[in-house]
Order: sequence, then C-alpha cells, then structure tokens
Amino acid sequence: MRKELDAARAAGRTVGLVPTMGALHAGHRSLIERSAAECGFTAVTVFLNPLQFAPAENLDGYPSDRAGDIALATEAGADLVYAPTVDEMFPDGPPVTAVTVGGGLTDRLEGAARPGHFEGVATIVAKLFALAGPCRAYFGEKDYQQLLVVRRLAADLSFPVDVVACPTVREPDGLALSSRNAYLSAEERAAATVLYRALLVGARGPGLRSRNAVESMAEVIAAEPLARLDYAAVADPETLAPLDRAPALGHARLLVAAWFGRTRLIDNLGVHT
Repeated sequence: MRKELDAARAAGRTVGLVPTMGALHAGHRSLIERSAAECGFTAVTVFLNPLQFAPAENLDGYPSDRAGDIALATEAGADLVYAPTVDEMFPDGPPVTAVTVGGGLTDRLEGAARPGHFEGVATIVAKLFALAGPCRAYFGEKDYQQLLVVRRLAADLSFPVDVVACPTVREPDGLALSSRNAYLSAEERAAATVLYRALLVGARGPGLRSRNAVESMAEVIAAEPLARLDYAAVADPETLAPLDRAPALGHARLLVAAWFGRTRLIDNLGVHT
C-alpha cells in the first residue's frame, strides 16, 4: 500500500484515502466517489478493526462481504483497495501501543457508552495514516464524534493528512445509512426513522433553547415503542461540550443514540440559529 501511494504522489497525483470497516453501502460509495472526483488516486481500506469493539459487543456478527466491498469500491472509483486480515495488520499479536485522544472529545456520548472504543479507533487510524502518508482522508459526518477525534489526532500528531468531512447519506425516509441497519427487523427498521424525526424536532424554530431541544428529542424517541433512548444531546460542534445551559443554540450539533432491539444506532444534525 505504501509503495503504491508513494508512486502515485511521485507521479504528481493527490492521494485520497477512505478508511472503512467493510459492509460498504451507498454512504461509503459517496465518500469514495468524492475522493475520486477530487484526487488523482483513491485508496480504500477495508478492515474490521477488533480494537474498537468491547468484549460484550458482537464483533463476530458484524456484517462482512469482502468481495462485495471490493466490487463496490472499484465501481465507485477506487484505484486501490487495501483489505488486510487481522494477522496482516498485527503480525505480532494485539498491539501494545495505543493512541488516546483526550480533551473532552472521548469521555462523553459515544465515549461514555462504549468505553475504549475511541482508543481503538484512534490507534487504527494512526496506523493507516502512517501507512498512507500525505493524503486527503474522507470521513462521514454520520459518525460525528469519530470525525472530531480523527481531526484532533491528525493535528496533534502532525500527520500530513487533510481530514475531509462528508455529509450523512440518508434513505428517502431519513434513516442514516449504517452497516448496522442490516441487524434491524422490518419493524425495527420502520421504527428507526424516529432518530431523524427527533433531530428535526430538536432543530425546529429560530432561537430554540438548547435545554428544550434535548427534552423535545427525548420525548419524540420515547414515544416510539420499539426505541430505547440512550442519549439526546446538544453540543458545541468543535468540542462536543454540552450546551444545555447555553442561552440559545447558535452553531451546535444535535446528537442522539437509541437501541432498537439489540441494535444501537446513532445520528446527528448540525444547526445554525
């Protein structure tokens, strides 16, 4: 991978990098297509990272279709697909080096719900950035907290990487595309649209108070019998510091998470009032 990307840069081509965990869908396709449109050479990584799964989380049950992933990435414009095994990525066993991003970015929301998750994310992303070298790396806003963690990682460790944020891709009914949607039953899939509806209610109205937004989002999700609320929050879009005591939203990020049966989904929306 390093040899291929070095050769692309030596030929004067800008490298685009799209890191994924596989189970590619239209959301991933949008990242790859944007990279292909903006860069001279696009590399997609497909690696189901065990470091970001807690012992109680179902790593073995995560959707996997390596051949399908390679086909989709190629069709979307990838010049290279790097799909290593765990043994290839960690030939000496689980790494004893870990990367931790602090500063309040990882101790709330997803960080609180999934202890150790962002350390696993940061460690594998640092490894991929080290392999890739100078590039533009494309990440979706659907995993908004992860996007901020990766940006801070790249800045603090001086990786020559421009982290590019891409809009969330949604189904026609508003559900954010996610590999985890495959876990949902038909009834749960219909119920899961409540996340986006809650965000829209939370964002409604100029000058909306942040405390009211949290309460409104929680009420919408609570009204769906198949949904079990994990959190609803209004946060600073750069630091994720809670804005529940702010006089008004201004620039903010609304974030929600809920369980639908055994499947946990997240979503978010930027607001500017």
